[in-house]
Amino acid sequence: MSRVFVRLCAVAAVVLCAAACGGGGSSNGGTPPTTPSPPPPPPQNASTIQIVSDSGEQAFDPNPSPLPASRQVVWRNDDDVVHRIVANDGSFDTGNLGPGSSSTAIQIPTAGSRFHCTLHPTMIGAVEDSGGTAPPCTGIYC
Repeated sequence: MSRVFVRLCAVAAVVLCAAACGGGGSSNGGTPPTTPSPPPPPPQNASTIQIVSDSGEQAFDPNPSPLPASRQVVWRNDDDVVHRIVANDGSFDTGNLGPGSSSTAIQIPTAGSRFHCTLHPTMIGAVEDSGGTAPPCTGIYC
């Protein structure tokens, strides 16, 4: 092979490597990546339901949970796996909650509302009226 061809290949390789690496520059101006900010605290009048794990069993605490006057509830994932809380009637969905994260405040439609974790079907819970107990659970999530 000719020396010119070998040099052209070497130059092409250097150019391709520089392009793949971003040319050695930083697309964010040299600023290190930021970590996501913690979720905002729940509203003061919202009730918090914790997602807990004890000896491998996952549960809600408290369960049933008293319905606050504001009817707003926040779920906080104190477990080490992802959970997704959904109302049995489809009226709310927290979306995926990673370990250590919390949902936004969710308006509970009525006392006696039942919910479950779509990722762990044995996890079921209810929000009860402050003076009574939750109605009996019926259906697939009981």
